[in-house]
Amino acid sequence: QMGLGHEQGFGAPCLKCKDKCEGFELHFWRKICRNCKCGQEEHDVLTSNEEDRKVGKLFEDTKYTTLIAKLKNDGIPMYKRNVMILTNPVPAKKNISINTVTYEWAPPVQNQTLARQYMQMLPKEKQPVAGSEGAQYRKKQLAKQLPAHDQDPSKCHELSPNEVKQMEQFVKKYKNEALGVGDVKLPGEVETRATEKNNVNNGDRGTSAAVGAMEDKSPDQKASQYSCYRCKLNMKEGDPAVYAERAGYDKLWHPACFVCCTCSELLVDMIYFWKNGNLYCGRHYCDSEKPRCAGCDELIFSNEYTQAEGQNWHLKHFCCFDCDCVLAGEIYVMVNDKPVCKPCYVKNHAAICQGCHNAIDPEVQRVTYNNFNWHATKECFLCSCCSKCLIGQKFMPVEGMVFCSVECKKKMMS
Repeated sequence: QMGLGHEQGFGAPCLKCKDKCEGFELHFWRKICRNCKCGQEEHDVLTSNEEDRKVGKLFEDTKYTTLIAKLKNDGIPMYKRNVMILTNPVPAKKNISINTVTYEWAPPVQNQTLARQYMQMLPKEKQPVAGSEGAQYRKKQLAKQLPAHDQDPSKCHELSPNEVKQMEQFVKKYKNEALGVGDVKLPGEVETRATEKNNVNNGDRGTSAAVGAMEDKSPDQKASQYSCYRCKLNMKEGDPAVYAERAGYDKLWHPACFVCCTCSELLVDMIYFWKNGNLYCGRHYCDSEKPRCAGCDELIFSNEYTQAEGQNWHLKHFCCFDCDCVLAGEIYVMVNDKPVCKPCYVKNHAAICQGCHNAIDPEVQRVTYNNFNWHATKECFLCSCCSKCLIGQKFMPVEGMVFCSVECKKKMMS
């Protein structure tokens, strides 16, 4: 039977495989398409509504509730994205035409000039302008960096009541200790505010000293006193910077440097997780705390799980990537980092012998040369002209043929 989540995005085209994929169909527990095996984020699944629910849920019970609105009918928290529409009058021959640019997300600041400056400091191909590759990039990063199954037990596959409880505690903990949303500000404003705050504590004596210290600097020095926490280069005066409250207001970033320390991707909508002096996206923060199943992409909350091929798997999810049979105790072969059972390997992926034209069993010896393969036997690896066995001998390859000598090669080629 198909779960509710399985209709979502059904039939959406794959942006990677184009016509090769018949359209998105969700696997029953892997977060991938059954047709082309690409992830959901590679498909053009129109889910801004779903995404806004997911981010809304993430901000629920946090200090970021100003970024969400509860829907009247079902009380579901929805993310209120700050959408920015810029209109530029463009003089045309007879009259003025209006050129509008819509940003599907912009920093939630009062000052639109600041938001606009922030946008222009992002790489062009990452600016979320509606209908552009930047909007597609943002959508993909929302799916990748903030998987619904990292915060919502109902989006996970068959958790036990105990796993649900553990997951709820884990989510509550990261909301309290790590989750944040960046602030876009001009560095000068932050400094002034910090100075004012100190003066409240120090009585009046501190004021003149602090202000004096700032005024002594020539304008050049003043501009260079702020350096980006990531690239260590100086901020240009008048350029907005991103601050992260959890990191403290003594740290600041260029808009394009506000990235995850693991994947180096822009933190989508400036949503960050702060831990041990590093910014993480949601996915990589969770990975730093818990093992993640390479089969279903969910975090593992059970005590027992499999470790194989440098990855972690739920016991029931260490399965053949082609036919989903459980691999515990079975022979398997890794194909593109995915385990495949032996029958599927022979059927779908095995190398074909140039000699006998049969699949080569993964466990038997073979000779490989330039994408051509042979069984390493005297029946298969032999001179294409005189049938002399070439195992352990010098040979001359020509396309998928091999020869023991120049003579045989000449004879065959003439």
